Formats: sequence, structure tokens, C-alpha cells
Amino acid sequence: MDHRISKWASYLTAAVLLLGATLFATSGTPAYADSAQVSALLRSAKVNATQLARDATQMETYTRSKLTWQSHSNQIHIIGQHVNAANKVVDEMHSARDNAEPWQQEAIDRISPLLQELATNTNSIIEHLNDRQATWHPEYKDYLHSNAEMATDLSRLISDYIDYGNAKAKAKGMEAKLGFSQG
Repeated sequence: MDHRISKWASYLTAAVLLLGATLFATSGTPAYADSAQVSALLRSAKVNATQLARDATQMETYTRSKLTWQSHSNQIHIIGQHVNAANKVVDEMHSARDNAEPWQQEAIDRISPLLQELATNTNSIIEHLNDRQATWHPEYKDYLHSNAEMATDLSRLISDYIDYGNAKAKAKGMEAKLGFSQG
């Protein structure tokens, strides 16, 4: 009987040591447990960026109409709200970045400066309207054109990363279905 208990204790000790070694070995490497969180944030950013691109493109068309500067002001404030919402999502992405997969980290790193440039340009439009209350200046039209282009680029960039993530997940699913090794 003592022999069985001793043997059982040896197995239990070995299992505990193996589990401890496994946990220790993987604790320094990211588990990517939050990659689903970053993917959800990317989808949220896509919604914001799509709205932003639509509204910025619409505002650019205002330069070809006789709308008042107040109409321009109303539209740029809507765009500003979209930029602020997108910034909040990107801030959440930065908080989750350390647990994201490498492609998601790259997405965050590429989205951030484009969004920052868009925010700066949007502020320039607001300042222009506040200072001059005029919409005919070539500089103003350039700001609107630039904003529409950047918002469209941001929306496309985010969509491309989401498409990549979906394709990668589909490929992994096919690998598992076909029995390919994950090595």
C-alpha cells in the first residue's frame, strides 16, 4: 500500500512540476487572448471611419454649392464628433495592444498617425471657419479635399486589416479541417 501511495505521489509531483514549467515557459510570451477584443475594436473603428469618410466626402461637395458657412460649421462639428469617437476606439486599441496579434499591432500603429493627421486637419477647418466664416478660400477647399481623402484612406485601411483578419481566421479553420499541423 505504501508503495502505491509513493508511486501516486511521484506522479502527482511530476504533473505539478510539468504544469509549473509549462506556465513559467509561456508566461513571458503573449497568449494573444485579447485578439478577439482588438478585432471587435477594429470593427467598431471601421463603423466610425466609414461614417467619417461619408461625412467628409459630403462636406467636400459643399464647396461646389452655395451653402452658408454655418452649414459648413454644422457638418464639420459632426465630423469632429466622428473623429473623437474614432480616437476613443483607437485609445482602447492601444490599451489592448500588448495582447494583440502582430498584425493587429501593426494595424494600430498604422491607423493612429492617420487618425491624428485627420484630427489636426479637422481642427484647422474648424479654426478657419471660426476665424474667417468664409468657405471660398482655396486653402479651405484644400483642407476639405484633404480631409475627405484621409477619411477615405482610413476607412479603406481599417477595412483591409479586417479583411486580412477574416481571411487569416478562415485559413486557420481550413488548416484545422484538413488536419494540417500548426508548426
